[in-house]
Amino acid sequence: MAFETQLKERSGNSCELCQSTNDLSVYTVPPDGGSRPDTCVFVCDKCLAQLDKKEEIDVKHWSCLSGSMWSEVPAVQVVSWRMLNRMKNETWAADLIDQLYLDDDNLEWAKATGDHLESDSNDMHRDCNGAVLVSGDSITLTKSLDVKGSQINAKIGTVVKNIKLVSDNTEQIEGKIEGQSIIILTKYVRKSN
Repeated sequence: MAFETQLKERSGNSCELCQSTNDLSVYTVPPDGGSRPDTCVFVCDKCLAQLDKKEEIDVKHWSCLSGSMWSEVPAVQVVSWRMLNRMKNETWAADLIDQLYLDDDNLEWAKATGDHLESDSNDMHRDCNGAVLVSGDSITLTKSLDVKGSQINAKIGTVVKNIKLVSDNTEQIEGKIEGQSIIILTKYVRKSN
C-alpha cells in the first residue's frame, strides 16, 4: 500500500489500538475500500485477528481502548467504538462507550457494518463443540451426510482439509469431498487441527 509509510509515521510505528510494535499491518476500516490513509488503521496481528473475527475476543487485550479511543484519527475512533460495542456486556466497556464521543459522520461510519448489533460470538463459525473455525482448518464429519445433487455419501469420520468459511452464513463452511466442493453445516463437524 502506497500510504503504509504515512500510517507508520502517524502511529509512531506501533499498533494504533494497543501500542504493540510486533507484526504490524494496515487494516482497512469497513465498509470503505481503503483508498485513503484516513480510512485505515495500523494494527498488530493480535488486534487484526480479533477485528476480522478469526480469533475470539481477548477482553484483557482490549483494555487498551481506554487510551486509543481518545485518538484524533477518526478511523481509530470508529474501530474503538465497534470493539467496545462488541464487548458491551463488560462493565468497563459499557462505561467507555458512554464516554466516547463520535461526530455524526463518524458515528454513521461506525454503525455502517452492524457490528454493534450482535455479540461477537454470534458472528463466528463454530464446530459442534463450540470451537472457532477459520479458513484453512481441517474438520472431521460427526454425521454421515448425503451430498445433494450427487451420488456422494460422506461418511462419519471423513476428514475435510483446507475448509473455507461461507462469509454470509456462520452455520456453513465449504470443503471438498471426493474432489467435489460442497457446503457443510458446522453443526455436523468437529475441528481436527
